[in-house]
Amino acid sequence: MERARAHPSRRRLLQGAVLAAVPSTLLPQALARAQARAVDYPPAEWQPAVTSNYTASDRPDSYPLDYVVIHVTQETYDDTLAVFKDPQNQVSAHYLIRSADGHIAQCVREADVAWHAGNWDYNTRSIGIEHEGWVDRPAYFTDALYEQSAGLTAAICATYGIPKDRGHIIGHYEVPGSDHTDPGPNWDWTRFIRLVDSA
Repeated sequence: MERARAHPSRRRLLQGAVLAAVPSTLLPQALARAQARAVDYPPAEWQPAVTSNYTASDRPDSYPLDYVVIHVTQETYDDTLAVFKDPQNQVSAHYLIRSADGHIAQCVREADVAWHAGNWDYNTRSIGIEHEGWVDRPAYFTDALYEQSAGLTAAICATYGIPKDRGHIIGHYEVPGSDHTDPGPNWDWTRFIRLVDSA
């Protein structure tokens, strides 16, 4: 039995005509709005890690969120993004902050488990923030980097009820079993926690 061919409705034809008439200059704005909805922290830019470098989850329902882990990349900002996008590296963080201007990239959704701490238990219960720079080059720890990181950290703490203290905002070197030293002796914890408190 042959089915009758469905004809598009007048409404569908009009919708198509409207979309065709939208100037192409408006499309980047729509894309920017869609990207803004993709991030958990609105000032951040979405720069996703490859899906094989983190574990999809539904935190805080699947795991409680108790910590923010502070990292230093030992790489440039661009090279760190490339590392997170390469499936062979098996590493990621939720956020990456650029040294020069404090620009924030979100690479993994907060609900998902980033592979940043080197300890599965801590990965499941933390948000990882990478900072562009090297532990032995304090010039990378700019005012903009500290200020933007503190604002992000304060927002994460407020969202998940994480205390804004050194017991819950920790360095990578404080994760049990870690062999890392970041953020290193040049990271000003007193200044950072003060900025988090006032953000």
